Amino acid sequence: MKKILVSGLINTETTIKIKQFPIEYFPIDYPFFGVNTRVSGVAYNLVKALKILGDDVRFVSMMGDDFSAKYIREELANIDISTEYVKNNLKATPSSAVLYDDTGKRQIYCDLKDVQEATLDYGKELYEDCDIVIACNANFNRDLLRKAKADNKIIVTDVHVLGDINDEYNRDFMQYANILFLSDENIKGDYKEFIMTLENTYGNDIIILGRGDKGALMYVKSEARFYELPAVTVGNVVNTVGAGDALCSSFVHYYAKGLKADEALMRAQIFASYKIGFDGASVGFVTEEKMEELWENFY
Repeated sequence: MKKILVSGLINTETTIKIKQFPIEYFPIDYPFFGVNTRVSGVAYNLVKALKILGDDVRFVSMMGDDFSAKYIREELANIDISTEYVKNNLKATPSSAVLYDDTGKRQIYCDLKDVQEATLDYGKELYEDCDIVIACNANFNRDLLRKAKADNKIIVTDVHVLGDINDEYNRDFMQYANILFLSDENIKGDYKEFIMTLENTYGNDIIILGRGDKGALMYVKSEARFYELPAVTVGNVVNTVGAGDALCSSFVHYYAKGLKADEALMRAQIFASYKIGFDGASVGFVTEEKMEELWENFY
């Protein structure tokens, strides 16, 4: 079993089911069981998915010292995730609200509070016994990126919606990542050309582009090859929020187990497709045993 460090955002998330986009004004609505609050955040979603898949995970994050933080700590304890490296050093715990409709289309409002001004002051002991470091694109991970890279750790990151390969905020994350994830939502023009420009600029070993209902595209540098995988459909789409986190976590799980990149991505697509049949970014994850059942239904 590989040991995986995940460092990044944790927050509370409220999902709200709406009738349609765009939203017409009305003073009040009653979507019974359509408004739900859970623990979420990119790093939490990754950690929870990896834990359910059976990995040994170390979690690093930050939050406030408030009601939300108490709720989050209880939820972490419930799924047996250590809070040793989860600090209460923010002015308030980050939170988000997600509007979604019956088609799965979503609109996210993410209040990061003061997390982008916070710093991570752990040393080499944080990651030296880990095989893989997943560093989410939060400011406090920049120093972790440099240290882990200097010690030849495999670094995974997701820059999410990217439209410019010279994006100043995400430059460090693209530069240090061995395995880079991103979405096609803001890419203009030929997406394969965009990926090749990324690889030529930053030299990533693997680049994975999530394309929603169009599937996924992956470039593997060692093979100088693109893999273009069509979308898979496991069930009905309820809410697509967190699909990218599910794809990333499950790919890392299977790749760390020794599967070839294309085999890991095929399984990751099934994992992510099953997950979006649920409401909320941190729900809908399945065990490896359940994954094998789903796999047999497709291949």
